[in-house]
Amino acid sequence: MSSAKDADPSLGYLTRKDTEVKLPRPTRVKNKTPAPIQITAEQILREARERQEAEIRPPKQKITDSTELADYRLRKRKEFEDLIRRVRWNISVWIKYAQWEESQKDFNRARSVWERALEVDYRNHTLWLKYAEVEMKNKFINHARNVWDRAVTLLPRVDQLWYKYIHMEEMLGNVAGARQIFERWMSWMPDQQGWLSYIKFELRYNEIERARGIFERFVQCHPKVSAWIRYAKFEMKNGEVERARNSLRRGARRQSVLGVSTSLHWTIYPKGAEDLYRKFVSFEKQLEESVGSKERIREVYERAIANVPPAEEKRYWQRYIYLWINYALYEELDAEDMERTRDVYSSVVWCLEYRPFSMIYLGMFVSDLWEGANYAANIDSLFLGKIDVFVILGVLWMDATWISVRGYLDWRRCKEMGMHKPNSSQEVFICKDMAFSAAQFEIRQLNLTGARQILGNAIGKAPKDKIFKKYIEIELQLGNIDRCRKLYEKYLEWSPENCYAWSKYAELERSLSETERARSIFELAIAQPALDMPELLWKAYIDFEISEGEYDRTRHLYERLLDRTKHLKVWISYAEFEASAMEEVVEGADSLEEQKRKCIQNARRVFEKAINYFRTSAPELKEERAMLLEEWLNMESSFGELGDVGLVQPKLPKKLKKRRPITSEDGLAGMEEFTDYVFPEETQAPNLKILEAAYRWKKQKISTED
Repeated sequence: MSSAKDADPSLGYLTRKDTEVKLPRPTRVKNKTPAPIQITAEQILREARERQEAEIRPPKQKITDSTELADYRLRKRKEFEDLIRRVRWNISVWIKYAQWEESQKDFNRARSVWERALEVDYRNHTLWLKYAEVEMKNKFINHARNVWDRAVTLLPRVDQLWYKYIHMEEMLGNVAGARQIFERWMSWMPDQQGWLSYIKFELRYNEIERARGIFERFVQCHPKVSAWIRYAKFEMKNGEVERARNSLRRGARRQSVLGVSTSLHWTIYPKGAEDLYRKFVSFEKQLEESVGSKERIREVYERAIANVPPAEEKRYWQRYIYLWINYALYEELDAEDMERTRDVYSSVVWCLEYRPFSMIYLGMFVSDLWEGANYAANIDSLFLGKIDVFVILGVLWMDATWISVRGYLDWRRCKEMGMHKPNSSQEVFICKDMAFSAAQFEIRQLNLTGARQILGNAIGKAPKDKIFKKYIEIELQLGNIDRCRKLYEKYLEWSPENCYAWSKYAELERSLSETERARSIFELAIAQPALDMPELLWKAYIDFEISEGEYDRTRHLYERLLDRTKHLKVWISYAEFEASAMEEVVEGADSLEEQKRKCIQNARRVFEKAINYFRTSAPELKEERAMLLEEWLNMESSFGELGDVGLVQPKLPKKLKKRRPITSEDGLAGMEEFTDYVFPEETQAPNLKILEAAYRWKKQKISTED
C-alpha cells in the first residue's frame, strides 16, 4: 500500500505508480519456422468480411400529409444548423444544406444558405460555381448573372469563373454580352489561354478584324515566341502573306531587343528565338514554293547564322551549327544550287576553324555579300557612319551583334600586322557534324577527292573519334583497304590507349584473312602502358585465338593475363575455356571420352590453382573464393557422369550472418549485417590447438609424476 505522502493532489491523491499504464509484455516467438498450412491475405479479408455484422440502416419514412412534411423539414433544418454551429468552416456542410433546400423547392431559403456560406469563405470559387449552377439549373437567369458578376468581381484571377460566365451568355445567344465579359477579363491581362479563347470566340462568328485586333493586343501583353508564331499562322490561314511576314519580322526584332546584353559585343537570346527563326524560314520556304522567292529565304538564313553563340559551350554551338547545316541542305535539295551549297560548307568550316577570328570573318562575309567590294572598304564604311545597312536589310543586326566593335578592332590589328587570315598555329575549332555533312555532300556529288580532303583536314586539325570512325567506314565501303590501314594507324597514333580502335583494326585484318597481322596488332595493343578498357582488348584477343583453333596460344594468353591480374572472372573464364576445348587433338587419346576427361582435368587444375591463390595469397577475399567454388560445383554438375561433385563439396564454406559497427565522421553510426564465410580449414584450426594443449598438459603431468 502506498503511503499518503506519495499521493499527488493533481492526480486525485493517487500515486504515480497507480496511474502508470501497464502494457502487456510482448510474447516472444520461439519457433520462427513457417507454418505447415499457409494462409493468404485474401483469405484473411474474406473471413473478416464474413464475420462482419450486418449494417444497421434506419427504416425508410413515408410522409403522408403536410404535418409530417413540416416535422421532417424542421428536424432536418435543426440537424443542419447544429452541424453548422459545430463545423462552421466546413464548406461541404453548407453545400449539402443548400442543395437540400433546393430539393425541397424552397429557393429563397437555399439562396439564404448560399449567401451565409459566402460570408464564411467568399474566396472559395467552388461555392460560387455551385451557387451559379443551381440558379442556372432552375432557369433563374438574372439571379445567375448576378452571381457570376459578383464572382468575377471578387475573384478576377480565377479563369474558370470567367469561362462559365461567358459560356452561359453564349448559350443564351447574348454574343454582345459575352464579348463585353471578355473585354472585362482582358483588362486584367490573363494568361495566353484566355486571349486565345477570346480569339476563338470571335472566329466562331467570323469576326476576322476583331480577332486581328485581339492578336495585336495579345502579342503586346505576352511578347513570347509562341504568341508571334500563332499570330503569323492566323494571318497565313486568312491569306495575308505580308501581314504574316510582318508579324514574324516584328517578333524577331522584339526577341533581339529582349536579349540580355552580357558585354560590349555579345547578346544572349531567349531560348525560343531559334524556334522563331525556324518558323520564319519555314514560312519563307512555303512562300518560295508558291511564288519562287528564294532570295527571301536566303536572307532569313543569313540573319539566323548572324547570331553567333555568346559563349564557347557545346550546347550553344551545336544549335548554331545546325542552322548552317539546314542552310546547306536548303541550297542542295530545294534550291538545287550545288555551288552555293559548297560555298556554305566552306564558309562555315573556315569560320569555325579559326574561332578567335569568327567575328572578323562574319563581318567580311556579310560585307562581301552586301556590296561585293573589298573587305576593308566595306567594314571601314560600316563603322565610319554607314550603319544604315542594317535598316536596309530589314532587321536589327546591330542588336544581333554579328559585326562587333571588338571583332572590327581585332581585324584592324591583324591587318596592320599583315595577318589577313590566321595561320595554322591559332586555336582550332572544327565541328564534326559540319565535316560529316560537307563530306556526305561531296560524296553525293561523286567528288570523292573533295570528301577525303574535308575529312582529312578535320582529322589533321581537330581529330575526334567520330571523325575517324566515319572516315574509315566510308573507305571500307569503297573497298580501299590500304587507306583504312593508314587511317587506323593515324587513329592509334592520336589515341594509343583506345582499345576500341585496336580491336577494330585487328578485326579488319582478320576479315581479310591476315591472321599474323591481326595477331601482331593485338600484341602491340596489350603492350601499351595505358589502356582505357584492357579487359575488352584481352577478351577480343582470346576470342581471336580460340576462333583460330590455337589452344596453346590461348592458354599462354591466359597465363600472361593472370600474371597481370588475378581477378575472379579471369579464373572462371580460363576454367570454362579448358572445359570446352574438346576439339583439340590430344596425343595418345583413343576416344572422344578420353579427350573430354583430359579437358575436365585441365579445368580442375585451373580451379585448384585459383583456390590455392585465394587461400594463401588473398585470404581476405572470402566472397570471391566462395563464388569460385560455386562455379566449380556447377561445372562438375554439368559434366554428368564424368563430373565429381564430391571433390568440391568438402571445400564449400558455411555462411554466417554477423554484425559489425558502421563508423562515420561523427563516430559510431550503428550496426550492419553482413555474410561471413567460414571454410573447413578455419573450423579445424581451433580443434587442433585444443588437442595440442591437451597433449602438452598430459606430457607435463607424466613428467611430474616421474
